[in-house]
Order: sequence, then C-alpha cells, then structure tokens
Amino acid sequence: MKHLLLALMLATAGTVLPSYAKAEQTPVAAQAPATVHYRSAMVDGVKVFYREAGPADGPVVLLLHGFPTSSHMFRNLIPTLADRYRVIAPDYPGFGQSDAPDHTKFAYTFGHYADLVDGLLGQLGAKSYAMYVMDYGAPVGYRLALKHPERVTGLIVQNGNAYDEGLREFWNPIKTYWADGSAKSREALSGLVTLPTTIFQYTDGVRDVSRISPDNWVHDQALLDRPGNKDIQLDLFYDYRTNVPLYPQFQAFFRERKPPTLIAWGKNDKIFPEEGAHPYLRDLPNAELHILDTGHFALEDKLEEMVPLIRGFLDKQVAKR
Repeated sequence: MKHLLLALMLATAGTVLPSYAKAEQTPVAAQAPATVHYRSAMVDGVKVFYREAGPADGPVVLLLHGFPTSSHMFRNLIPTLADRYRVIAPDYPGFGQSDAPDHTKFAYTFGHYADLVDGLLGQLGAKSYAMYVMDYGAPVGYRLALKHPERVTGLIVQNGNAYDEGLREFWNPIKTYWADGSAKSREALSGLVTLPTTIFQYTDGVRDVSRISPDNWVHDQALLDRPGNKDIQLDLFYDYRTNVPLYPQFQAFFRERKPPTLIAWGKNDKIFPEEGAHPYLRDLPNAELHILDTGHFALEDKLEEMVPLIRGFLDKQVAKR
C-alpha cells in the first residue's frame, strides 16, 4: 500500500518526494560502522593479537598502546579512521589477547616489543606507517623508528614520553628499583598492578568521571590478575630504565627526519605530566601541540575533541604521502 500511495503522489505532484521517501533513499551502507577484524599472527614463536580495519591499500596507521591496557584502548578510535586508513593495533605479549609466556623464559623488554611489532608489520606488508604512541607505546614506537626511520610517515603523540622533563614524582619509586634492582624495591611496586591503581589511571584528572566506562578497569585488571602477569609487569617497570639513555637518539630522529607530528596531551596526567609534552617542540618546532583538560587515557573522555584533530592531521600530513 505504501508503494502504491507513493506512485500516486509522484504521478500527481511532479518530482516532489514525501519525507519518508527521501529517507528511504539514504544508502544504509553510508551509516554502517567500519568492520574491525580481530586477528593473530605468530611472530618469533609468540602469538601476537592485533585489531585491523580499513582498506588494504590505505595509508597505514599503527596504534601502540600503553600500560596497563591493550589495543582495547583504541576500540572507539579505530572506526573513525578506517574509512580511509589501514589501521593496525597490536597487543604486546603479556597484554590483551597476545600470548603471555612465563617471564623466566621470555624477555619482556621494550627492545623485544619493538622487534615483535616490526616482525608483525613485515608479515602484514606494512612498509610505511604513521604511529600513534601512548605511554609504553612511545618507547616501542621510537625504537621502531630508530630501526626504520624512513618508514615513519607521521607521529601522533598522546602522553608518551621522550624527554627527562617528563619523568617526575610518580617515577621516584620506579627509579629506586632501577638504581638497586633489589627484591625489596621490586616488591614495593606491586601496588601499581592492583585495581585501585588501574582505576586511578582511568579517572584521575578527568572532569566528568561518568564519561569513563568501568569496563575499562574491569577488562584491564582481569588480565593483570592472570597468574604470572605481575612479574611480567615488574620486569617491564625495570626495563623501562633502558629507554631513558635512548632519549637523545629519539630526539635526534625527530630533528633529522622531521616527521609530521601531532601532540595531543592530557594535562592532568600524573604519570606522564604536561612537562613531558612541551620539550618535543625543541626538536619538532612545526609540530601541532594541543593540551587537553583530561588525564592519562585521553581517548576515553575526549574522543570528540581528538578525532577531528587526528583526522585533520592525517588527511593533511599523511594521506598525501
């Protein structure tokens, strides 16, 4: 009956369409979200899980997560980029859905992570890529950049440190462990893998905590609480010390290669505070710097601000490459 009425109206009213007919003309596909694929690859004998979306021939955007989360932190960002970009977001071993070998039999180091991500990208045929680096993702990504500087088409930096100014009070107990390597100093860091700390990382410095899904800390803490995972994380806390001597090399990469760079930094983050954001401009004076009124996991409550910044940056600086 509906179609009969529509035919009669068209016959008597020229080309004027009723509102419901116009709505029916909107392609359903234009409203559909991007499809995200959840895959794994064997890299040097370990299963590395990754999320992938977007056209296979699109410019690659590599998303490198922080502690204590995984590629899960990018779940809302990925669909906003996947119409034009090939987005790849791996989980490091010991995080998310990747394997978590016993820490006595597997090197949980940032250098090893960079090698594994490099191996994954090789399998996926990603020969150049822009990198979104956050927290642990910064030393992983910057080590990768030192291995293949010519492959980096751009940087998106979100609370990821590469300067001494960015390691402030929060890091003092960790620095004590770096200095003496003792069992006592190691055990003193145990609180960093507990639920209160995980909740703190998501909520501290956030103006409207109702915007932060509790699923975040439930998800992350369940993985932190797996047998053996505490030692994995403590190994990584200790190995983080090896990133600091590389800061001058990271900075030289910035100066020499001048990758287009967007910095979007949560200013209320106590782990990687705002003091770590501004020094980037010494080596990347043309970088875009945006200081956001949020905490550590900026994507959780500032997605609507960050997506236009990221899309605008990628469309202008990366897609044309």
